Amino acid sequence: MEFWLDLNEEQRDLREWVHGFAEGVVRPAAAEWDEREQTPWPVIQEAAKIGLYGFEFLANTWSDPTGLSLPLANEELFWGDGGIAMAISGTSLAVAAIYGSGTPEQLVEWVPQCFGDAADPKVGAFCTTEPEAGSDVAAIRTRAVYDQTKDQWVLNGQKAYATNGGIANIHVVTASVDPELGSRGQAAFIVPPGTPGLVGTKKLKKLGLRASHTADIFLDDVRVPGSCLLGGKEALDERLARARSGQRASKQAAMRTFELSRPAVGAQAIGIARAAYEYALGYAKDRVQFGRPIIENQAIAFALADMRTEIDAARLLVWRAAWMGRNNRPFTAGEGSMSKLKAGEVAVATTEKAVQILGGAGYLRDHPVERMYRDAKIYTIFEGTSEIQRLVIARAISGMPIR
Repeated sequence: MEFWLDLNEEQRDLREWVHGFAEGVVRPAAAEWDEREQTPWPVIQEAAKIGLYGFEFLANTWSDPTGLSLPLANEELFWGDGGIAMAISGTSLAVAAIYGSGTPEQLVEWVPQCFGDAADPKVGAFCTTEPEAGSDVAAIRTRAVYDQTKDQWVLNGQKAYATNGGIANIHVVTASVDPELGSRGQAAFIVPPGTPGLVGTKKLKKLGLRASHTADIFLDDVRVPGSCLLGGKEALDERLARARSGQRASKQAAMRTFELSRPAVGAQAIGIARAAYEYALGYAKDRVQFGRPIIENQAIAFALADMRTEIDAARLLVWRAAWMGRNNRPFTAGEGSMSKLKAGEVAVATTEKAVQILGGAGYLRDHPVERMYRDAKIYTIFEGTSEIQRLVIARAISGMPIR
């Protein structure tokens, strides 16, 4: 498939549909749920009712051969509000893990349970980060031991900063099966609803994305059926055997998930950045100082010009990476990491400039740029910090094991 920058009619309709929901439902509720710091279940349910939250929606966006539908939807949703949008889209990371590592049968069985239905919506959680294993995914200590007599896996460990951790219907947990192999000895497991031994902490208090639930989880002798190993035991045994013999092994579960999700996460950051830019632009046109709108001052006008230029540049990187990923083009220069790196740093810089343009008003909660500024910061931290993205890119372009 060739790469085009023109959106087709279906993509334009999708963008307008999600934008309408973001404008009419998400934005009016944003300040309230940010202040409450609670999961906005009524908004999630509204999204489910119209088909914006669920397996069918993700399947339709992922089936787009250009790869652009999911970034388009994410940008518009996060344009509405980062916290509520993350509450709606956080489940997709668990789905990406199942899609990236699971069998078709596991996809059909578990993904619908991540979402529930419009009458009773659920959420999913992808749990990989640990207190001593953030960017260093190879340092994961959570163990998975196979009990052959019962055909069960026994999970023990702790996960940190898990979106929807503890409140999720389905938890996808990465664990070490063979610690001596490092990241090559890891696998991902489904923890079904109500499984004893999995406990979540209280919701963590965060700088931003406050409507999205984040918590640590503890796994104490959590027993899951053998069928809950994503990809199956035969495939795992073959992969471990290759790794032990020194052969090249496929990427471990967490990295596959992050590679699938980086352009989509970049689109989230762009949505927040665009919202802040648009608000600052409107404010600069209306705000009068020294007898004229402040946008007539070059310092303000040039800042807005830079903001728009950077947002558009970041979007192009995201669209390229999304297209490449969907069409199985290898990221030979770390293109997926480029998109997430650029979009995250643009979001932070743009929201900061928006606050600056509004001056003292931008520092108050009366204006949404204060919230956008807080929400943006996480995009240089989670799913691979900016430093990790640069490391991935540097390794890709040099072919060297840079550390």
